[in-house]
Amino acid sequence: MKTILAFILISSSAAAFAQRAADTTRKSETMHIQKLEIGKKKKEVFTSRDSSLVLHIDTLIMKDRSQLVFYGKKDVKLHVAHAEIDKRGYLFGTDGKNNGTDFEIDMRLERLGALYVLAGGQDAHNNGSRTYPNGNGGNVHFVYDSGGIVPQTDDKKAPHYVQIDTRAGGYRVNPQNDLNNIYSLINMGAAGRPLGSLAQGRVYSGSPGRDGKSTVKAKE
Repeated sequence: MKTILAFILISSSAAAFAQRAADTTRKSETMHIQKLEIGKKKKEVFTSRDSSLVLHIDTLIMKDRSQLVFYGKKDVKLHVAHAEIDKRGYLFGTDGKNNGTDFEIDMRLERLGALYVLAGGQDAHNNGSRTYPNGNGGNVHFVYDSGGIVPQTDDKKAPHYVQIDTRAGGYRVNPQNDLNNIYSLINMGAAGRPLGSLAQGRVYSGSPGRDGKSTVKAKE
């Protein structure tokens, strides 16, 4: 899962503005899409100046290993009237500052292999480039229509599986390696400016962020 998160974060941050450049001038916080189909191993990235988004999708089709990515979003309300998700679909959200997105998902599942909702916090990287502290995990509330497929969260090898990641960033950091890296950067600093090689001249705390919470329940 760590590899998946890293891959999605790197590729989405690089492609976000290119893939949805039109959204950078969008003022509305609400969008309506009649049909969104994401091909196998492809991604659809939503990014804009707004930190919140309400997205209504009439029909969502996600092929195997496709990604629905929300970048730079503190909270997202996602309503899907008809969802078809193949073997593995990924829904990923970050505020762009290492924190996971808060999701409210309302979805009717007509086909479901497995869906991974990735709203965990990211790790701070004391590597000399711009960074932020270890992030908090997002809060995810997943509501499904019991008239469609009922998801399960117990057996990842069985059909209709949903997994939600809301763990904070900072748990995966190796403290000794992080300290060695920081000392190395300090030694590289100019005379009189020992922190000059660190991002913003700061050393970020190794303490983990705050874990998020998640719920999966049927629509009332």
